[in-house]
Amino acid sequence: MIDILMPRLSDTMTEGTVSAWHKKPGEAVAAGDLLVEIETDKAIMEQEAYEAGTLAEILVAEGENVAIGTPIARLDNGTGDAPAAPAAAAAPAVAETPAPAAAPVVAPAAPVTNDGERRAATPLVRKVARENGIDLNTVTGSGPGGRIVRSDLDAALSGATAAPAAPAAQPAQPVQQVQAAPAIGDGRRSTAVPFDAVRQAIATRLTESATTIPTFTVTASAEAGALMALRAQLNKALDGTGRKVSVNDLIVRAVAVALREHPGINASYSPEGRGQTVLHDRINVGVAVAAPAGLMVPVIHDADEASVSAISARTKTLVAKANDRTLSTTEMADGTFTVSNLGMFGVEHFTAIINPPQGAILAVGAASSELALVDGEVVERKRIRYTLTADHRIIDGALAAQFLATLTQLIQNPFRIVA
Repeated sequence: MIDILMPRLSDTMTEGTVSAWHKKPGEAVAAGDLLVEIETDKAIMEQEAYEAGTLAEILVAEGENVAIGTPIARLDNGTGDAPAAPAAAAAPAVAETPAPAAAPVVAPAAPVTNDGERRAATPLVRKVARENGIDLNTVTGSGPGGRIVRSDLDAALSGATAAPAAPAAQPAQPVQQVQAAPAIGDGRRSTAVPFDAVRQAIATRLTESATTIPTFTVTASAEAGALMALRAQLNKALDGTGRKVSVNDLIVRAVAVALREHPGINASYSPEGRGQTVLHDRINVGVAVAAPAGLMVPVIHDADEASVSAISARTKTLVAKANDRTLSTTEMADGTFTVSNLGMFGVEHFTAIINPPQGAILAVGAASSELALVDGEVVERKRIRYTLTADHRIIDGALAAQFLATLTQLIQNPFRIVA
């Protein structure tokens, strides 16, 4: 008998939630069979069995959250009951990735088509498909390589609902199932919604950041007319390729160039000794994404060495994965600086909380029209504002101001961004 333990799937994971069991007690399990989906603080990952046997008992039901190393099921491999062993010595029957993890060690299983070919689909898509009785062999994938993504399933659900003479389809289940607590009797008709793993991780990390890092903020602005003109020019050149460059792509590239000129911003604090400033040679820019499951920060690695079009392509892929909760730990690891852009929501100015262990984060607002006096005449100009939040233990005000001055020059002379 083998205890199947809750695996450690990321460097920040301390506990996990059983999202879905793919085997029932009494069912045979072959090595490599998809056994269980685990929800971590970053994604939903599938785990396969290491050994063959019969699933004897499920100890942690779907939706339950337990600490790493906790037995979640038992597999009868024909050796009989073994004496209890320490968690560290127990042989896990599920693939377990050490921290820091580069990616799940097991490739996601995919639906099988009628001719035996395996279809690519995200774990959430398969879960929703099972709950709504949808055959994924009938769904056309619009993701990379024909991968079936949530929007494809939503279209299938809508079609099923609209079909005549067919029973109304049940509405698609939300990505994150939450059990609402009973209404709180305080006169406000309130309802408590428990945190899922992602929201819990966000709360923990941001509380740690806000309460342990002494920060200051510096705001600057730039005339953005030339940047907008360059973006239009680039997109005209890309017309017909299916690719487009966003303002944020240009900002990320500008930030990467500015970080190369000011390496003291591309740094982290270390408490070793009397305290240390850790300077990072690689410039890995995190991009804050408002995904359905919560805030995600995938990373554009070596952004200073990438073209704007390459940054654009990488960002689109990472955003799609963030929305489907299929980001790997590698795609969210090793960030050295973060850009948070709320300009697409019409926000002109805000401050952001540092994403530890990084030393700074840039909050970018929308480009808005303003009146300016040029050669004695009032003219309309586009202007964009951005605020740097910095760790004052390693970054001083003068260095922050110099970084923003360089960024301003790049935005107002954007050909330096793409040069």
